[in-house]
Amino acid sequence: MRVLFTGGSGKAGKHVVAYLAAQGHKVLNVDRVPLRMAGVGDLVADITDAGQMFNAMVTHIDGAELDGGAPPKFDAVVHFAAIPALMLQPDNETYRVNVIGTYNVIEAAVKLGIKKIIIASSETTYGVCFSDGIVDPKVLPLEEDYDIDPMDSYGMSKKVNEATARSFQRRSGADIYALRIGNVIEPHEYRDRFPGFFADPGQRRRITFSYIDARDLGQIVDLALKKDGLGWQVFNACNDTNSVCQSNQELLARFFPKVPLSRPVKAHESLLSNRKIREVLGFKEQHNWRNYIDDPTV
Repeated sequence: MRVLFTGGSGKAGKHVVAYLAAQGHKVLNVDRVPLRMAGVGDLVADITDAGQMFNAMVTHIDGAELDGGAPPKFDAVVHFAAIPALMLQPDNETYRVNVIGTYNVIEAAVKLGIKKIIIASSETTYGVCFSDGIVDPKVLPLEEDYDIDPMDSYGMSKKVNEATARSFQRRSGADIYALRIGNVIEPHEYRDRFPGFFADPGQRRRITFSYIDARDLGQIVDLALKKDGLGWQVFNACNDTNSVCQSNQELLARFFPKVPLSRPVKAHESLLSNRKIREVLGFKEQHNWRNYIDDPTV
């Protein structure tokens, strides 16, 4: 597929772009900072400028495309560009960039007739991660039908983006899928960070102990690109298990003793459930943390 990817120079994006390119997709990275990855085009642009987004979606990816005349149409848009977390910019700027940027990207794609759009939402929409104080989820595991209720500007922006995407899907009939992406882990972070998680699992409470390997996120995006006909969908994007070595029995008793379960959970099953991406998209985890660091409980 010919894919326009916003935010491909970021922590998650660079791994996802690499995965998509390896699968044979031709990718144009639209970002404020070039990626400079072999075989991937770069276009420096600002998602908050609607004109730039329309222009980006009718441009050549590289010089070789010039020989064919007018730029071919993009088959899909993957939108990751955003201020990626709370407390990096003033709250109003985080909200403005993320909400207006997403509106601009989806509007341009829909009005140009692009029928597959994937957007990066966030597990922060569940209202636990960036909330003030120690907040319990209403129920566990967290699944896509949860009544998302964030209180922070970042999580709010992602909730609004889902509503925007759903409205554009209704208007256009395109396939628009939102990925509620968990805490992204790059390959080097297993040895750097995970021993600390095992020693102090409480530091992972706000993200309900979940994670997503950046390369497995690439697989999820690729599967979403290849799965047609679902209309509007939301998927949790995370790995199969929690990011700590303790069992769910211990974690629930220690950190969420008052939270009801909607169903039984396995000993190490991710409390941010990825059941839907496994059942609907066919996701098969390739990068469990146990492949890279010893489980201290074994």
